[in-house]
Amino acid sequence: MQVAQREGRPLEAHACIAAMRRRLERFGCGSERISSRGHELDDCSHLRWDEMDVYRLAEHPSGASTRTRTQVFGRIASAACARLFAEIDAAPQHLIHVTCTGYEAPSAAQLLVASKEWGTRTSVTHAYHMGCYAALPALRIATGLSALEGTLGSASAGKKRVDIVHTELCSLHLNPLRHEPEQLVIQSLFADGCIAYSVYPGETLPGNAPGLAVVAQAEWLIPDSATSMRWSCSDFGMEMVLARDVPEKIARALTPFVEGLLRHAGEHETAGKRAVFAVHPGGPKIVDQVAAALGLDEPQIALSRAVLRERGNMSSATLPHIWQEVVRAAHVRHGDLVVSLAFGPGLTLSGAVLRKVSR
Repeated sequence: MQVAQREGRPLEAHACIAAMRRRLERFGCGSERISSRGHELDDCSHLRWDEMDVYRLAEHPSGASTRTRTQVFGRIASAACARLFAEIDAAPQHLIHVTCTGYEAPSAAQLLVASKEWGTRTSVTHAYHMGCYAALPALRIATGLSALEGTLGSASAGKKRVDIVHTELCSLHLNPLRHEPEQLVIQSLFADGCIAYSVYPGETLPGNAPGLAVVAQAEWLIPDSATSMRWSCSDFGMEMVLARDVPEKIARALTPFVEGLLRHAGEHETAGKRAVFAVHPGGPKIVDQVAAALGLDEPQIALSRAVLRERGNMSSATLPHIWQEVVRAAHVRHGDLVVSLAFGPGLTLSGAVLRKVSR
């Protein structure tokens, strides 16, 4: 933490801490909106600075270099993939690895396939650096792949299962020396999240398990917004730039986008009035403005708020966690429409119309 100055003299530590607390209370996301944040990085679980991988602040006040953070990402992402697929023996035809928070080659997905001895049966595709909306392009890739013929020599050619795995480790990219309001907003929102799920052709799932059928997808780049959100490499991890008017720009584009998405799905524009909305909660204000722009009732977006409150913003892994809650929710019944929306650099507005399938 930087020590502020007053008339050339350092403030006392307690005064500095009090000042930072006031700034966090003003600009950060409070516990009433995010009660806990998931983390895969052990540094976030203790204050033993000399035992940390990234935030050994006595040595590096900004945190470790991007090189070190990348090495830590590779280790944690590989462990997460091994954990998520520990009980999976049948090889998928394709495996899509989604992340924007770290890259190594071979990737965690490739190492998983090698360790499982799936190398002649599973093709690996990398869907990287799209940010928070990446689950929807990954779903678009998966539905396309699942419609193709089986890969050469694949024993599962007739099954066409496509697995998607997300490894988002946002906690790797904090810079403790950055105290600007924009950075305090960002640092108080983001969390770690890892999740895996499968995509099958048609609407028949193994064992008639509940799931979501993909009805339609669409994506826009919002005009005059290319510099409103950025995610780029810096000397100390990756750095986000987030303009204050992002929620307003998204809100202005939402109504025509959702109306067009519903028409593409063969639904009347009014179908959104009774649909469940799985909205990427970039922050509480995003959810508020989506609800206001589309005239949604609170129950329609309750699951989006719940995931943000319980886990924080996990970048691309957030939307799959909301989908998981939709599948589990007893009040979302077979045949119910689900409109899923997410946002990211570009500004990109991505969406899908899904339908609950539950036997």
